[in-house]
Amino acid sequence: MIDMVNNAPPFTPEQFAHLGDGQVAYVKPMTPEDVQKAFPQVQMQGVQPGMKLFALLSATGMPLMLTDSRDAAVANAWENQLQTVSVH
Repeated sequence: MIDMVNNAPPFTPEQFAHLGDGQVAYVKPMTPEDVQKAFPQVQMQGVQPGMKLFALLSATGMPLMLTDSRDAAVANAWENQLQTVSVH
């Protein structure tokens, strides 16, 4: 929401980038190819091409967990007291 009096956004870009940090995590379905493009540092040894994976990402987009089970990603978020949101 924009401050109509001062015409200023409610957050600075830095504040907006950290909105939900430590409170919200995103569950995103990915393929191994998607993971390698987004996170080239992740080792994908033994993972079959085209396999359906689920990434648990922090509010800032940092990878927290990679699994082949959506339920495991959600359970990990709950264990760490993070509210989950799905990303498609």
